[in-house]
Amino acid sequence: MKNILPDFGLHSTNVLIKNEFQDATLLIKDGVISDIILGQIGNSDFKIEELGKLVVMPGIIDSHVHVNEPGRTEWEGFQTITKAAIAGGITTLVDMPLNASPVTTSAQAFLHKLEATKGKLYCNCGFWGGIVPDNLDQLEELIKAGVLGIKAFLTHSGIDEFPNISASELKRAMPIIAKYNIPLLAHAEIDEMHPGILAFENNPTNYNSFLGSRPKEWEDKAVELLIELCGEFNCKVHIVHLSSANSIEKIEIAKADGLPLSVETCPQYLYFNAETIPDNNTLFKCAPPIREKENNDKLWDALKRGTIDFVVTDHSPATPELKRVESGNLKEAWGGIASIQFSLPVVWTAAKKRGFNVNEIAILMCANTAQFIGYGNTKGKIEKGFDADLVVWDPEQKFVVKKSDIHFRHKISPYIGEELYGVVKQTYVGGKKVYENMQDGKTVEFFISLPQGKLLIKNQ
Repeated sequence: MKNILPDFGLHSTNVLIKNEFQDATLLIKDGVISDIILGQIGNSDFKIEELGKLVVMPGIIDSHVHVNEPGRTEWEGFQTITKAAIAGGITTLVDMPLNASPVTTSAQAFLHKLEATKGKLYCNCGFWGGIVPDNLDQLEELIKAGVLGIKAFLTHSGIDEFPNISASELKRAMPIIAKYNIPLLAHAEIDEMHPGILAFENNPTNYNSFLGSRPKEWEDKAVELLIELCGEFNCKVHIVHLSSANSIEKIEIAKADGLPLSVETCPQYLYFNAETIPDNNTLFKCAPPIREKENNDKLWDALKRGTIDFVVTDHSPATPELKRVESGNLKEAWGGIASIQFSLPVVWTAAKKRGFNVNEIAILMCANTAQFIGYGNTKGKIEKGFDADLVVWDPEQKFVVKKSDIHFRHKISPYIGEELYGVVKQTYVGGKKVYENMQDGKTVEFFISLPQGKLLIKNQ
């Protein structure tokens, strides 16, 4: 007779079910939430993990991550990044198609990347493919290979192997992407020469000069184009890492008109403000740039209204040498924020000050991202039949980010020294406990069992 007992149970008085905290016991069987029992179970023939008042929430899903493997593993890699992810309560990430070598712009390159993941995934991992000027004839084959969507740049990507594309090339690609009902993800900046570029050339260690070199107009012009093309081709369009609040009104109008448009922003645009970023510090350099407080407050308002759909990291690491940490030269430094391990506490710390609750964070970092990547029926919520990808955390416990805490490859991040709310205590991937940090007052962590992450391949 088949064993119908669950593998184990999890009990807490604060399990986030159907948008509210409930005293409940989750029963886990074969990697799935097999049942939810309100309250505590008495005697049982299976182990029940007692979590007291700790919050049990769906695992975070980060759909904007630069892994850089194969080819640039000295920047980051699947093993280090997924280990850092589970320490931050992230159970699923999606890898961007550039920075690796080869870039993921062909089915063959995609298979090469899948090979590079073997034995290295501590969390689940999906993949975006890429579109560049010379791969339009390979786009359909790449989509059929199983990528979750297609990424494009409207300005230089920073990697010569991944050049930006024009509006005319987008017009050729979008009918193909729409045919397969997957999203086109776009880095929305269209660059133009202006006096701020020369000012930055003359003052390359000054943050305000860097900010002035990449104005909001670059983003706004690109967003306007993407909205127009979204309507013309009825192709799902997703604007990555929105930083210009000037585009919010146009986005709201497009969504009200029923266009299949979605938008993300990132922790750095919600936590930091340009006014307090020091000069000679390249750790804050990213594109688009971190803008002024007034702008960033408007991003928060757009999140509250649902205009911006979710928050993901755009974790884009590099070596300290490439980041020009010693010289502080923003012009020469690689642009990107290293943050994946701290996204939950960073966003929660800033959101808490603005009256957001944990349920709203779960919608913005779990449910909406699961829906976006095509896994809204199995991930992102605590429901019977959903995958047992879970984070257990204490939203009220504080900690200061230290270099020694970091598990991604290079221990450099603008969050070092920041005091944050929200300590991750346990992470479960597919019903397996993969991370634990339950000893209060001590920096003792445990990575448990072999890598448990699965590949998320479209249509498999």
